[in-house]
Amino acid sequence: MSAAQALEVAEKSNLDLVKIAPQAVPPVCKVMDYGKYRFEQAKKEKEAKKNQHVVEIKEIRLSFKIDVHDFETKANHAKRFLTAGNRVKCSIRLRGREMGHPEIGYEVMTKFAEYCADFGTVDKPAKLEGRTILMFLVPKQGK
Repeated sequence: MSAAQALEVAEKSNLDLVKIAPQAVPPVCKVMDYGKYRFEQAKKEKEAKKNQHVVEIKEIRLSFKIDVHDFETKANHAKRFLTAGNRVKCSIRLRGREMGHPEIGYEVMTKFAEYCADFGTVDKPAKLEGRTILMFLVPKQGK
């Protein structure tokens, strides 16, 4: 039907004429209550946003010469973060002469990754960036 006829039908039923596909030949239109449609769309978006989980990046700083108990405490924090569904950024800051032996830092990082293997997997392996060794862990999909 013509646009004028469609507009007349929409006005008679107290509804709006909405173009669904304006690029089509001829353009496709629909008779509906546009205000109600927009309200329902906003309501759906709000509901989806409410159910959405925002993934945060939690940082754990290890040291070059870390003791056993401190290491376990940091690893337990990482496990707690991973079970909550957050990503974990592990970092070691190398100072002074520690820069001459980054392999020790890599050993600490691999040990940390193995300790947290039950709860998370390594997303980005340990890498030296400037004076900092960084590694990212992500939660396991099954947990």
